Amino acid sequence: MSPSKAHVRPTLRSVLGRGHLSVALMAVSMASISLTLLGVLALRVYADHNLHLIARSINYTVEAAVVFSDSAAATEALALIASTEEVAQAEVFDASGKLLAHWERPETGMWSKVELELAHTLLEQPISQTIMHQGKAIGSIHLSGHGGSLLRFLLSGLAGILVCTALSAWVALYLSRRMLRGITTPLRSLAKVAHAARSERAFDRRVPPAQIAELDSLGNDFNALLDELESWQTHLKSENETLAHQASHDSLTGLPNRAFFEGRLIRALRSAAKLNEKVAVLFLDSDRFKDINDNFGHAAGDAVLVAVAQRVRAQLREEDLVARLGGDEFAILLTPLHKIEDAQRIAGKILASMDVPIPLPGNTEVLTSLSIGIAVYPDHGATPGTLLNAADAAMYQAKRLSQGGQQTAESEHPAAPIQHRS
Repeated sequence: MSPSKAHVRPTLRSVLGRGHLSVALMAVSMASISLTLLGVLALRVYADHNLHLIARSINYTVEAAVVFSDSAAATEALALIASTEEVAQAEVFDASGKLLAHWERPETGMWSKVELELAHTLLEQPISQTIMHQGKAIGSIHLSGHGGSLLRFLLSGLAGILVCTALSAWVALYLSRRMLRGITTPLRSLAKVAHAARSERAFDRRVPPAQIAELDSLGNDFNALLDELESWQTHLKSENETLAHQASHDSLTGLPNRAFFEGRLIRALRSAAKLNEKVAVLFLDSDRFKDINDNFGHAAGDAVLVAVAQRVRAQLREEDLVARLGGDEFAILLTPLHKIEDAQRIAGKILASMDVPIPLPGNTEVLTSLSIGIAVYPDHGATPGTLLNAADAAMYQAKRLSQGGQQTAESEHPAAPIQHRS
């Protein structure tokens, strides 16, 4: 036997089913045996009483023949009565014990012998009765009952008991299975929901109502526990999403941060390499951010950053990405890019959006501009680092030549370090 088979546990349904069936069959069997014994006892008393009545009738009939020792008359009277009753053998003796008359039921075959043996074993025993005349014993009668009809009645009763036993066993089995379904079906539903909650984290599943009060209460408590787990899972999921968003986005502008941008850039370059496509990176830097901070305060600087983020995002396509790298520096990922002129056109729209004054706290407004550097994969770099450096260098070149303008990176450029600007 394999280890897996050795540790197989029986199901609750099989255990309760066997137990209920055993109890039901035992109860029905005991009832059947008791009824059978009571029937045999009742028939035995009836057969013995009937045999005594027959003996008394014969006694009255043969009394005169015994007084006169008339054997022929005694034999005729004995045969007249015994042949019509359940008698197997009858004998009449005089006072001295001499056989005066004898009658015996003729055998009709093997079944008759079997009936006689069973009747003598189960029902009636031979009896003897004294023949009295004027207060004196003048002889005796010996009778052996046949009991064929009683035996057939007993056998038919036993057959009925067997049929009732089988029917009772079937009814007991049906009721047992019905009761088992009332117990095991809710438990099976509870087990399925518990398994789904454990293995699939399916906390939205619920246990259906049960007919049995205790099982229904158990299912309701389990559903209440699932409600709490589902609420906890929803809250935890919401917190995780919030934390994940905070970890990958800038708290002021709501834009993705540098880590998120670099991760997207890596995936975009891998996809572009497979599909032989172009990708553009735009590096943006505010031209007057330090002056605004110094003259109007940090609240005004924050308002400018939020406004710049909103205006830049409004100029991009749905699939493009803009991120705040830090301070007043922003980066844009354009993917896919069909031609470099598309990136330059988008940069022009961004620069034009800065022409509208930005409202500041205190009912004041301020104008600012951006310097934008453009780098395209694979023309200006093949890795995230070289592409960002190329865009940063191009932005620095645009800022040096003319603030509020754009500059596209050269195909070959030195790996200039990123400089910190206001």
